[in-house]
Amino acid sequence: MSTTSSTNEYLLLSRGHWDADKSPEEIQAAIDAFYAWHARLVAQGRFKPGQRLATAARLVTRSGITDGPFTEAKEVVGGYWFVLADSLDEAARIVADNPCLACGLAFEIRPIEAEPASAYRETNETPGRARIPGQPEETP
Repeated sequence: MSTTSSTNEYLLLSRGHWDADKSPEEIQAAIDAFYAWHARLVAQGRFKPGQRLATAARLVTRSGITDGPFTEAKEVVGGYWFVLADSLDEAARIVADNPCLACGLAFEIRPIEAEPASAYRETNETPGRARIPGQPEETP
């Protein structure tokens, strides 16, 4: 893949739980189809490998280290992968063919930001339009 390409990298998060009414055979068929779909997209240069996430976890905050739970059960993140696409919309169109959608999983796609974090601009960690003391206010 050329370094002059306009292709961007997107994080794909697998969310949710399998549908309770699906049999283990139906779920396994979706899983098998997912890995074939993923391997094809990796070979085409549209995906980079990712991984399933294990159930063990720790939350590290300034208050210390604790065991879960970390999110509501409906927001469980089960794995992550990387999509290579020219836009967020194109990445979404690629992911819309994911075989696991038919069995209840959902997928969140997030652009990976190339810029380092800055306290002077809005980011995921800065709710709303934070104003930094001593910095001029931005005008729309």
